[in-house]
Amino acid sequence: MRANQPHIETEVKIRFPQGPDAARHKIENSGFKLKQDRTLESDQLFDRGDNELRRADQLLRLRHAGNLTTVTFKGPGRSERHKSREEIEFDVSNPANFHQVLERLGYTPRFRYEKYRTKFAASGEPGIVTIDETPIGVFLELEGPAQWIDQTAARLGLSEAEYLTHSYAALYQEYRRSNPHAPPDMTFQGKAGL
Repeated sequence: MRANQPHIETEVKIRFPQGPDAARHKIENSGFKLKQDRTLESDQLFDRGDNELRRADQLLRLRHAGNLTTVTFKGPGRSERHKSREEIEFDVSNPANFHQVLERLGYTPRFRYEKYRTKFAASGEPGIVTIDETPIGVFLELEGPAQWIDQTAARLGLSEAEYLTHSYAALYQEYRRSNPHAPPDMTFQGKAGL
């Protein structure tokens, strides 16, 4: 039996301080069509004891988005101009039971973060453009082959110098260094920046 080829996710984030409406206008004027309506995504990261996964640059996440719950494992990342890492995802029909399994295996909830995500795609193109509205600002995420990311950024009038390859957890840690009274999780309840 042949093993599945690993899925490698390649992406960049770009801060977009002009806001979600300006982002949507720019994206749609560049030929992209709405693929997924604005949806609240609530993400919970899990780790063991002394942050075993984080220290190994790995991630285990449970995401709630609408009626869908998805588990994601991400392997160690390679951050050059773009961030690339193995990604394994699957849907879970009973999140409470899955959470219980994780606890039995020694995984506990760690960082929690939320965002409103809107996805766009262009017919025949291999990538996705996303608007992420987070408590610390608006970001565009370009996910697809590296060459497509660079071409799409240029098409949107964005520069490679604006690329960010950090996770939202890392971006929020950076935010908290400048805002020490911000809550430990990046949720809209804490309303860090938006």
